Amino acid sequence: MSKVVARPTISVYNEKAEPSGKSIQLPAIFKAPIRPDIVCFVQQQMSMNRRQPYAVSEKAGHQTSAESWGTGRAVARIPRVRGGGTHRSGQGAYGNMCRGGRMFAPTKIWRRWHRKINVNQKRYALCSAIAASGIPSLVMSKGHLINDVPEFPLVVSDKVQEYNKTKQAVVLLRRLRAWTDVQKVYKTKRFRAGKGKMRNRRRTSKLGPLIIYGKDQGLTKAFRNIPGVDLVSVNKMNLMKLAPGGHVGRFVIWTESAFERLNALYGTWREKSKLKSDYNLPQPIMTGTDLSRLLKSDEIQKVIRRPMKVVRRASVHRNPLTNMRALMKLNPYSAVIKKNAAKVAAARLKQKEELLAKKRGFLVIESATLPVDKPKEEVTAQVVPIKNVEPTPTSPSTVSTTDVIDKKKPSKKTAKAGKNEVTVEPMDVATPPVVSVKPEAVAIKSEPLVADQPSIPIQATAEQKAPAAEAVATPQTEAVVEKANLKKGKGKKNKKE
Repeated sequence: MSKVVARPTISVYNEKAEPSGKSIQLPAIFKAPIRPDIVCFVQQQMSMNRRQPYAVSEKAGHQTSAESWGTGRAVARIPRVRGGGTHRSGQGAYGNMCRGGRMFAPTKIWRRWHRKINVNQKRYALCSAIAASGIPSLVMSKGHLINDVPEFPLVVSDKVQEYNKTKQAVVLLRRLRAWTDVQKVYKTKRFRAGKGKMRNRRRTSKLGPLIIYGKDQGLTKAFRNIPGVDLVSVNKMNLMKLAPGGHVGRFVIWTESAFERLNALYGTWREKSKLKSDYNLPQPIMTGTDLSRLLKSDEIQKVIRRPMKVVRRASVHRNPLTNMRALMKLNPYSAVIKKNAAKVAAARLKQKEELLAKKRGFLVIESATLPVDKPKEEVTAQVVPIKNVEPTPTSPSTVSTTDVIDKKKPSKKTAKAGKNEVTVEPMDVATPPVVSVKPEAVAIKSEPLVADQPSIPIQATAEQKAPAAEAVATPQTEAVVEKANLKKGKGKKNKKE
């Protein structure tokens, strides 16, 4: 319970917002239990009692002559408008799926619009709302600006009830430092969202202070034109004013006579109410509501045992086909299988590289013994690409056209020339390299190229030299011979001329 509420007496302030020297004992209703759940429920039920019945016309959708065509017409069995000569005839009627038909389950005015609320329940909610209005923290959480208010709950003298001018009311609120809460109302004025704008409820704003008086001597006329300020008699207090929206914590300014009347209206726990039949304040279930302080007290901590903490860890399912650790738990031999599979894959890759090297004309040599001073080391195989080697210059040779061009059909010019010898200038002919293989290198395996090791020149044997002689007749040599024959034919023609 707040220290403000626990004070035994409350000061009364005059029109100048100064303590008048008079104090009033705090009514027992400010110590009543605060039940926001009951307040919210009662406020919702009370708001239903303001509803007006509404319904559609009983004749709506049925103001036409229609009858179903029955089955066998390949159309729906919905009633259809009679007659002819218009587009309306033959159209569906009455149903909620038809154009111009009635709605489904038409609303009736005999719905249960209002709600009956228990009297004690309403009184309980009102007591909770009044008790909450005396706690500054709850009032500030509701949105009211009461930082500069001199005392809480705020009680003013009965002379305020004689005010009949708005100017006097504004001066009083300024002196009580409550005008900031009214200024908030001015700033929050805005248009309502929704169709309420069409129903004479165009603007909305926050609420200001509520003034509860004992006797109206012109007070309502003085305060009624100030936006956000509500007035209510202490004999007719309404939950809709004390807890608007079902939220407790309205900023309330009490007059002296109204504040003194609260004990007579609602009584105390020692005495019943004098103005209500057989009613007393609701008894709080807990005398001390500070649960954290109670639970941490030494008296309770000595008795209670330690909390039983059962840690339940959620097991995460992992797929053993994608997670190696999960697979190892199920099958420890899977690691060996994986290693063997990697070795097989590496061997297949080597074999593939070896085949590709052979297809491309590379010689893959596994090892060779080299005359090196250092101790013998394993020499990895290298791929020696075949390069074009220039032959040594030779003397001009005589080549017969029949020897060079043996595969092609002779052209017309060459046929006339016959088997004449043609002198051909020496030219560079691409010959394969001379390769010699030692008898030690028998095993051939494919190994990746190593940049650091030098390439090994190997001389070719007599068997490998044989195809070199056949490679003389190339497309290049054939083209040269044809060119020479053409020149020779032109020379003969010139001589004849």
